[in-house]
Amino acid sequence: MNKIVEKEQFSENVFKLVVEAPDVAVNRKAGHFVIIKLGDKGERIPLTIAGSDPEKGTIDLVIQRVGVTSHKLTALNVGDTITDLVGPLGQATHIEKVGTVLAACGGVGTAPMLPIIEALKKAGNRIITVLAARTKELIILEDQMRQFSDEVIVMTDDGSYGTKGLVTKGMEDVINREKVDKSFVIGPAIMMKFAALTTKKYNIPTEASLNTIMVDGTGMCGACRITVGGKTKFVCVDGPEFDAHQVDFDEMLMRLGAYKDEEVRAFEAYLNN
Repeated sequence: MNKIVEKEQFSENVFKLVVEAPDVAVNRKAGHFVIIKLGDKGERIPLTIAGSDPEKGTIDLVIQRVGVTSHKLTALNVGDTITDLVGPLGQATHIEKVGTVLAACGGVGTAPMLPIIEALKKAGNRIITVLAARTKELIILEDQMRQFSDEVIVMTDDGSYGTKGLVTKGMEDVINREKVDKSFVIGPAIMMKFAALTTKKYNIPTEASLNTIMVDGTGMCGACRITVGGKTKFVCVDGPEFDAHQVDFDEMLMRLGAYKDEEVRAFEAYLNN
């Protein structure tokens, strides 16, 4: 059992939980995730570790309320417990000093990006971060991102905050004014696809985190199977980060819809209970 010690609501459907997990807090690195389960018969879901406090023995989890388990998880309060929590899992982000790094985040993709830019900044890189969302209310962790960024650019689809436009506009504005040595992109699959196409035009090495497609998290279910550079990879054990220019995003987008009908039926049953 892992106790929830803090809870914060970022927007209507996005929450942060600070959870006791001493071993994970000490051993986690940027890019790692955990698997959680609620109840003996609950489903397993992967959640990227957004931060940790080794001294307090806690980790930060940011959850977007979408399906049954995410609704149950965000309904928990301080003092409640998570039945099972396993981690850290996945391959850690490769951190090195490369120069100027462009970090592009879409929506809740900001949460897994935070520990990455923290590690990159501590390695001596210049960090330019583009935060993007549909509206101002969906921009999260801005203050924390500014702490580890040399510059933060905010983009909103509706222009309610920052500059009006998509994440790719903010990225190209940076690329056209200065040399970018590497880029990291995290967000919805469609956003990562076009962000990768943007950096590919300029031959900028780019890593994409594909955590949104994971289900089981240990390589057993095969649901996170993707094609990278013509080869089959499993996001949970081979990733979650890959060369964005080699990822078959069209295949990923198709696979993301594989369980939509089942998810809808499960959520309707949950609401009717």
